[in-house]
Amino acid sequence: MAQFFINRPIFAWVIALFITVIGIVAVTQLPISQYPPVAPPSIVLSVTYPGASAQTLEDSVISVIEREMNGSPGLIYMEAVAQADGTGSITLSYDPATNPDLAQVDVQNRYARAQARLPAAVIQQGVRVDKANPNFLLFIILSSNNPAFDPIALGDYASRTVLPEIQRVPGVGQGLLFGTERAMRIWLDPAKLVGYRLQPADVNAAIQAQNAQVSSGSIGDLPNLPSQPIAATVVVRGQLTSVEQFGNIVLRANPDGSTVRLRDVARIELGADSYTGRSTRLNGNPSVGVGVQLAPSANALQTAKLIKQRLKDLKPYFPAGVKADIPYDSSLFIDISISQVVETLVEAVALVFVVMFVFLQNIRYTIIPTLVVPIALLGSFATLLALGFSINVLTMFGMVLVIGIVVDDAIVVVENVERVMSEEGLSPLKATRKAMGQISGAIVGVTVVLISVFVPLAFFSGSIGNIYRQFSAVMVSSIAFSAFLALSLTPALCATLLKPVEAGHHLEKRGFFGWFNRGFTRTAKGYEG
Repeated sequence: MAQFFINRPIFAWVIALFITVIGIVAVTQLPISQYPPVAPPSIVLSVTYPGASAQTLEDSVISVIEREMNGSPGLIYMEAVAQADGTGSITLSYDPATNPDLAQVDVQNRYARAQARLPAAVIQQGVRVDKANPNFLLFIILSSNNPAFDPIALGDYASRTVLPEIQRVPGVGQGLLFGTERAMRIWLDPAKLVGYRLQPADVNAAIQAQNAQVSSGSIGDLPNLPSQPIAATVVVRGQLTSVEQFGNIVLRANPDGSTVRLRDVARIELGADSYTGRSTRLNGNPSVGVGVQLAPSANALQTAKLIKQRLKDLKPYFPAGVKADIPYDSSLFIDISISQVVETLVEAVALVFVVMFVFLQNIRYTIIPTLVVPIALLGSFATLLALGFSINVLTMFGMVLVIGIVVDDAIVVVENVERVMSEEGLSPLKATRKAMGQISGAIVGVTVVLISVFVPLAFFSGSIGNIYRQFSAVMVSSIAFSAFLALSLTPALCATLLKPVEAGHHLEKRGFFGWFNRGFTRTAKGYEG
């Protein structure tokens, strides 16, 4: 293969350029995270049964869904939580090899089969099926020094204005409100209910019947008389919006013509959707939080940047006294970690360049192996994108380690070509052909040995496998690209860029290189005996 590229150097350059372009594109498309995903994929079902106790929720909802979820492909275990406020969740954990998207679809299908056995109130509230993400990208805190905005008003504003905007940002998987929205609260008086011979179910039925948006039909629609040229749609106010309107809901009409209304048996107020949460404060002011979770395979740094920009765009429209802060931002830690590894990578490349230049003592000899390093690493980025991996601390650490291995093949090729030219006085083209005939088999053999060391890491199972799989992919792909370039680009560059040398030219050097060569020769003879 080396002879083919020696005779066609432009073809070798084109292939190297193609690898470079694909690698650059991959760098821009790869997600960035601090570490690979370690936890097994999980799916969470969130249910709400208004007014139910934890035991009632467990018996009538959670146990029904759990029985249907049993047997889901790849399911390892599931755990459920039922709370006293009628909310609960079921978390299903799957084998690490399971595709979370397919698992989510399977869970949704199984829930659809269990839906007929669930209470109507649960179905009406809806059940959310989400891919679980235990880590938050950042937290947004809305606080206010305006007395008109208490925690309930802040939570309602965040739910209606801020949260939908954040959820529309590309890369955001889920936004969670740590607060409460406004809701119409109806506090029933048991004594009055007994006095009017009513039950809570009667109140619930009346509210559902009289607080509903319904179609009211039209006037003058077909079939109409020829003399009726106009048709009009009837619009009625179905949804109630004020305390007074809810208080006028009729619970019962008595035979004497009197009516029992909701205000007769209950206290009605515009309050909070839930009173179970704790109120929070930021710098002494009431506040609510919005937790943002990253979507799978999303770029954490880019997503955090877009969220901050969206908040900046929203701030001019905030009510007086309301401001947004980000007290926790994991993207800062990710940025610092990745930046430190990138700095180490640059330092390693620079150090390798200096060492090669000191020993090879020729800028042409040094440039050839130096070109191989970024091309091989960019090829590794393309491999990461193809395998669905990410840029993280472990993959970058693998690239730092592999630099010394990547340059080995190119250095061997350049040194052997230089040796053949020096000993036999051949031209660079002829020396490259002869040198590659001597070492091509050795390059392939060394590459196979090195790859065989790192390939088994990719077959680890469980969370350990998730960690080492990406590290193994970087090492194996970089070594493979290095060997390919050593058999294609490196000999093509040697045949075209190098100049003929004379025997003993190293010993004729003066200055620093002459002193270094003489000292190194004495040292070598000393340990050789």
